[in-house]
Amino acid sequence: MNNTVSINSSPQLLSAFDLRGLPLRNRVVMAPLTRGRAGQERLPNDLMVEYYTQRASAGLIIAEATTISEQGFGWVDSPGIYNDAQVAGWKKITTALHARGTPFFLQLWHCGRASHSSFHGGQPAVSASAIKINGDYIHTPIGKQPYETPRALETVEVSAVVEDYRRAAERAKAAGFDGVEIHAANGYLINQFLDSKTNHRTDQYGGSVENRYCFLKEIVEAILTVWPANRVAVRLSPNGIFNDMGAPDFRETFTYVATQLNTFGLAYLHVVDGLAFGFHEQGKPMTLPEFRAVFSGPLMGNCGYSQETAEAAIVSGQADLIAFGRPYLSNPDLVERLTHGWELNPPADMKAWSAPTAEGYTDFPFHPQS
Repeated sequence: MNNTVSINSSPQLLSAFDLRGLPLRNRVVMAPLTRGRAGQERLPNDLMVEYYTQRASAGLIIAEATTISEQGFGWVDSPGIYNDAQVAGWKKITTALHARGTPFFLQLWHCGRASHSSFHGGQPAVSASAIKINGDYIHTPIGKQPYETPRALETVEVSAVVEDYRRAAERAKAAGFDGVEIHAANGYLINQFLDSKTNHRTDQYGGSVENRYCFLKEIVEAILTVWPANRVAVRLSPNGIFNDMGAPDFRETFTYVATQLNTFGLAYLHVVDGLAFGFHEQGKPMTLPEFRAVFSGPLMGNCGYSQETAEAAIVSGQADLIAFGRPYLSNPDLVERLTHGWELNPPADMKAWSAPTAEGYTDFPFHPQS
């Protein structure tokens, strides 16, 4: 992302937007960013209140990936949304952001195989199929550990996971969120069901793309018993290699999924279309126009956008909203910097991304004129 831009160079990116009846003051979205500050109890806390309210000028904030159940663990000290204490913790943050006029969605997360037995009392993590991530190691409660082979969920167990998503959606509503985003991207559990590389099931949840979509479909339908469709969103990462993803039929898969999701009237479809997080090289990358062709609702692009490319995507009609991730780590006043053409702070050190301290989290300076 360029460090300086001309003033008023992004009139569309910085313009107001009606998100299915939810007014956004601009089209700049703070992407969900896993920061690992919730502690062992996975409780949202006062430090997190400060972090999110520092970034309240965003048009929309999507909370960091939040585990729907203990079975969904896979990241050290990430927050949860499966008990009353966590609801109370999140309520402090939603209240603080609403006082500043900022809409706030919660991203619902189950890590699936991107986990380790040390998160689960020595039991294996679960996935669509018993296929291990091909990677070096995972950070766990007992330090760096090699990836393990997960256990495939039994057919009769799938409905319980769907119910965990529904209950998490209920708790998100109780916590005061404006909506929920279903994390179906980045190689986590739902993505593991969608992708033919990681789903070798022979029941109604595997085989054809229609069957592989069934798990996500059931989750969406369950959450729609809690939230109206215009407050439910889905995130997809068709090009991503993170967590060892990517199948030759990815274009067929994600075109089908987006086409089916279009029938629900969702708040938005969040597509990680950029390649800055890695590309699986199974064909030409999928682009936003491919999703625009089959999804008629609000479309959000993400990953590696600059102010200029974000503006161009919106002006061209390829996207309605653009999510920024890494720029928000070190620039709490990102919208003000984009508005006035002020230089961005240097990028955050990767070591601070998930460190359990205020350093590298809430200590980045605002521009002197903010």
